[in-house]
Amino acid sequence: MDLALNNVTTIFLAVALLIGGGFLINKVSFLKRFCIPAPVVGGLLFAILVTILKQTGLITITLDTSLQGLFMLAFFTTVGLGASFQLVKLGGKLLVIYWLACGVLALCQSIIGISLASVLGLDPLLGVMVGAVSMEGGHGAATAFGGTIEELGVNSALSVGLAAATFGLIAGGLIGGPTVKYLITKYKLNPSEADASVEVAAANEDAMGKSAFEFNSQKFMVQILIITFCMAAGSYLGELFSSVTGFVLPSYVGAMFVAVIVRNILDSFNKSIVDMKSISLMGDVTLGIFLSMALMSIKLWEVAGLALPMLIIVLIQVVFIVAAGVFVLFRLLGKDYDAAVMVGGFTGHGLGATPNAMANMGAITERFGPSPKAFLIVPIVGAFLIDVFAMPIIITSINLLK
Repeated sequence: MDLALNNVTTIFLAVALLIGGGFLINKVSFLKRFCIPAPVVGGLLFAILVTILKQTGLITITLDTSLQGLFMLAFFTTVGLGASFQLVKLGGKLLVIYWLACGVLALCQSIIGISLASVLGLDPLLGVMVGAVSMEGGHGAATAFGGTIEELGVNSALSVGLAAATFGLIAGGLIGGPTVKYLITKYKLNPSEADASVEVAAANEDAMGKSAFEFNSQKFMVQILIITFCMAAGSYLGELFSSVTGFVLPSYVGAMFVAVIVRNILDSFNKSIVDMKSISLMGDVTLGIFLSMALMSIKLWEVAGLALPMLIIVLIQVVFIVAAGVFVLFRLLGKDYDAAVMVGGFTGHGLGATPNAMANMGAITERFGPSPKAFLIVPIVGAFLIDVFAMPIIITSINLLK
């Protein structure tokens, strides 16, 4: 028996699974402790159910995910709108060092993924998916680039990327805390006594444009206008770039960079035009829906044969990022308490997502004391700045291997 769901029903199901995943996270301590996103929980459970029904011959469920790309485009546009140059200035030298380290990590992760995929007999493009795409990029980038690579003929790219991102996310949550605790204990580190938290928080709030903003439909529509303009302009930019150069450039990459330019141009006139509270809200909603749609439509039966090679690659990625954090980044950042906490963030978003990084740092600072510098620098780099390095690396890798 076949059951085909149209695009409206698919969106309804995605939202239902998103809410259901959030409910399970609140009930299951393991899921909450390791910051597993709600769409990952709900979507994967549905994917498992679909696989069981298909493999037992009871029913084959087909989803219409044609609108998934729209939600994905909107989300990455909100990421771009969050990139204020003022925030970069606040981070200073440490932000630049951390940012460059994350760029080098993206390059190394891509090299590791592609090299090991070739050694293990996999398509090199699948190596791209288990490199920086799913590690630093997480489920969002895995969904975006998975679709692009599948268009090049690698049918299991999306499923492999999402599975690798899930393994990475769990690993990042598991090893981040112990890694930082090791550094703090070995070097007997303590938080700085300088009371800079209030000053940094105030500066950060001002730079993000979180001034008094009256929430009403008219001003909310202004934010939608800005987002849709960036989406439209970015889509045309991506098409133009691809037609002129012959290189594949996903539309959301163009939209994200247009959004960065628009954000900083508008800020030069009036910092209150872009309201990050509204933008962040729309970003959370669109991210949740598009990830839920991506995870619920994952074809687990396509990944089964690739499970062992994929796990091997992910484990090596984990070992590499821990070694890079402990022996390189920690020293570059000054070998102090802030540096140790940032290693926890580096581990979190280097293997999964910025929320994972924040959870790692939150657990450490709750026990050992505050680190205002880490909480300023890591989210700025993890949420957007890393894409300045990661996107060109990933896009170049795809075009060289296609």
